[in-house]
Amino acid sequence: MTYSSPQRRSTALTTRTEFSPFGSKLVQSGYVNTEQMRQALIESRKSGRPLTEVLESITGRQLTPEFLRQYKKQQLFELKILYGVEFLDPEVNTIGSTMVGNLIESLIPVDICRRHRLVPLSKNEEQNPPCVLVAMVDPDNLEASDDLNRILRPQGLALQRMVITQEDYQQLINQYLDELAVRQKHLEQEKFTDINQDLENLGNLDLEDAPDDMEADLGAAMKGAEDAPVISLVNRILAKALHEKVSDIHIEPQEENLRIRFRKDGVLREAFPELPKKIIPAVTARFKIISNLDIAERRLPQDGRIRRVFEGRKVDFRVNTLPSRYGEKVVLRILDNSSTQLGLNKLITDPETLQIVQEMVSRPFGLILVTGPTGSGKTTSLYSALAEKNSPGINISTVEDPIEYSLPGITQVQVIREKGLDFATALRAFLRQDPDVLLVGETRDKETAKTAIEAALTGHLVLTTLHTNDAPGAIARLGEMGIEPFMVSSSLIGVLAQRLVRRVCSDCRIPYTPTTEELARYGLSASQNVGITFYKANTLTLEAINEAKAKNHSICPTCNGVGYKGRCGVYEVMRVTENLQTLINEEAPTERIKEVAVEEGMKTLLAYSLDLVSQGATTLEEVERVTFTDTGLEAELKAKRKSGLTCRTCSAELKPEWLDCPYCMTPRFQD
Repeated sequence: MTYSSPQRRSTALTTRTEFSPFGSKLVQSGYVNTEQMRQALIESRKSGRPLTEVLESITGRQLTPEFLRQYKKQQLFELKILYGVEFLDPEVNTIGSTMVGNLIESLIPVDICRRHRLVPLSKNEEQNPPCVLVAMVDPDNLEASDDLNRILRPQGLALQRMVITQEDYQQLINQYLDELAVRQKHLEQEKFTDINQDLENLGNLDLEDAPDDMEADLGAAMKGAEDAPVISLVNRILAKALHEKVSDIHIEPQEENLRIRFRKDGVLREAFPELPKKIIPAVTARFKIISNLDIAERRLPQDGRIRRVFEGRKVDFRVNTLPSRYGEKVVLRILDNSSTQLGLNKLITDPETLQIVQEMVSRPFGLILVTGPTGSGKTTSLYSALAEKNSPGINISTVEDPIEYSLPGITQVQVIREKGLDFATALRAFLRQDPDVLLVGETRDKETAKTAIEAALTGHLVLTTLHTNDAPGAIARLGEMGIEPFMVSSSLIGVLAQRLVRRVCSDCRIPYTPTTEELARYGLSASQNVGITFYKANTLTLEAINEAKAKNHSICPTCNGVGYKGRCGVYEVMRVTENLQTLINEEAPTERIKEVAVEEGMKTLLAYSLDLVSQGATTLEEVERVTFTDTGLEAELKAKRKSGLTCRTCSAELKPEWLDCPYCMTPRFQD
């Protein structure tokens, strides 16, 4: 419907006089008409619902962020005029959640805050008299002011008020309550796994050979007050490890004590203070009982398994005992894949690397190798690749030791060496069962490697793992096993090498500027890192963390003072090209293969991890710990210098149009 000019002027005049500036703008923009605006105002006054919520329900359309921001500005301005005090806008004013929490816990109780809809913001000791700034939904609430003054005056503090919207108050108080719930959960977990009471009750060290329930609920067992001290102590060790989401438990007898360490995010840390030496035999024997091992055999290594139910999920522990000088060392690997999300796109953050790996996995036949040390995430990568291939039209079979993941629709076989079922035997059996995709958990001997390559050459896609330092090193490793070069070059699609680096905690990381020498150590220069923020981890020692907890000092709730939270993958993908096939057939050295691979675009582990540093995901210290090698740096620099992108003298990054290095004046290309 169109209006003439007088009609438009009349409508605009009516809108201006009838509605607030916010309402007028909504009508003028066409979001609502005047009748809908009147209806929304009436409904909002009657029901007490926010005007914006009523408008969205009437129109069936969401308000734009600009409109919402304008509405909030109008609200705050009206509140300021109504109460005669300044307003608080959390989107503009920085509010320290730690300060708010400290004031609620030490000064103004949370029940007062919730009863009167207020939040203490800060304490200013420099004013005379000192004052506490409090944001209130209703600053004119006399009962609230009386309660606050009753609390503040005896301590020589004055009250300073601000006004806040109901929505902002609710957001701030909910944030505090959420943080409080997290802290209380941590305290409950610490109490749940406190071993001091068990140590006090270990005066009589007779080993209670209690029958073991193979799938006992660990949480229920922790509540059993009738359990013997040794049983309770071992249960608490397992529960603490699961609460903290660690990957390995190390029970280590020492000359004067028993040390227990957890590996989390690839790093070992002490889990408990040193335990008395006298409990070593009892603790070791208990672990062996629940692992179904021979407790009388103390001179040979043994392998066992524990299964427990924890918080409704089944968790397996792979157990290994090893005789040592002061007793048997027990190491448990936790196999808990309930929270693991499979998918190559969830693991590989670099788009180019992801595309190469997905192309390799999409091939109908050939061999794909995944290399890296123990605990680097190889199995997760393999199963992520299988998840991409898994469909009703494809027959997938795996042989593993142990089976770590459960993927619907595939056939999984567990190695049983005592019965003669090893990797090579299972692989030969698979070939008689019409397979499309095969996964071999580990390739360590010639027989397994040769059988896998023959399968890859006869129309099957084979995925397996090797233990090598990098992707090019896989070629030499297969040669050491006695595999002929022509079989490797004709069957191998590519090699994926990987590591895991810790993610620096985004809540407490410390920005800093590395020195020129520090950058040069990694083949970087200040010129190519302009505008990039580097971070260090705010890592506290175990003693500092315990001291802070004892004194009720706050530490980062996200990482609990470790400085890192979680891990991310670092990948090196070497796709076998014609040039690399020629080098493999010529039995070229690993250094030459790596150099050519980098020239053809392979991103090394070092380069990938430095990209993560530049993105703020990790630190140079983690790169040094996990991926930094002189050979990796040398290969990177050789490729860059050959392409003329890096100065051969000072390693500075050069732009394509530069003929000389502007930093050291070295000619870019030799005559």
